[in-house]
Amino acid sequence: MIRKLDDFDIKILDLLQHDATATMAELSEKTGLSANACWRRIRLLEADGVIKNRVTLLDPQKIGLGITVFVCIRCAEHSQDWLDNFLQIVNESPEVIEFYRLAGDIDYLLKLQVASISEYDRLYKKLVSRVKLTDVSAIFSMEELKHSTILPLPETSDKAERKV
Repeated sequence: MIRKLDDFDIKILDLLQHDATATMAELSEKTGLSANACWRRIRLLEADGVIKNRVTLLDPQKIGLGITVFVCIRCAEHSQDWLDNFLQIVNESPEVIEFYRLAGDIDYLLKLQVASISEYDRLYKKLVSRVKLTDVSAIFSMEELKHSTILPLPETSDKAERKV
């Protein structure tokens, strides 16, 4: 069931999406709620799974992972055993940072962050040696033009006006 978010929940989520390190005092000041009320709401949002995690976002370039690769995969096999094996390989590969099952011509899409083409090649060889795949095609990003972790939220009413 999807939790019904009120204006204060939306305001808190908006603020935390922009800066997860905001203190309860800062959230209180920007929402008009007490620090304790902000804390309780955040705990409920976490318990309900609305807030999945609070993390620090790293710059891949600055930690030596400057190559972004999108891997398009087609397969003829779709059994649960096959998928379980594929998931195991993907989950044990930290360079795979996103993984999607798709509708259309491509069955799966992986997003990788790697240091070198040879690092991608190692993962490619591991995949094709352990999973039966029909086609594997890599697309190497030349430049990231937009990247955001901020999700669009419903507009709030005047009660909890956005101040970001």
